[in-house]
Amino acid sequence: MNHYLVVFDRSSGTVLRRQRFNVRADALEARFAEERRHRDDGDIEVVVLGASSWDALVRTHARYFKGFDQLAQDALK
Repeated sequence: MNHYLVVFDRSSGTVLRRQRFNVRADALEARFAEERRHRDDGDIEVVVLGASSWDALVRTHARYFKGFDQLAQDALK
């Protein structure tokens, strides 16, 4: 399993950083560094997510990668 660090700006709906790690501990270390870096910005969300691939992650956690309009359109399908 791969571990992906995602730094997401809620206010703009954009991914500021994404990085793949093979070792979970390395991903968590990077997460904590990003959380310290953005600690004064409540719009920034920092997560580590596990998935077999980036494409799988995009499918399972679409809110980080698709805009509101696309999410709404997908929900109507």
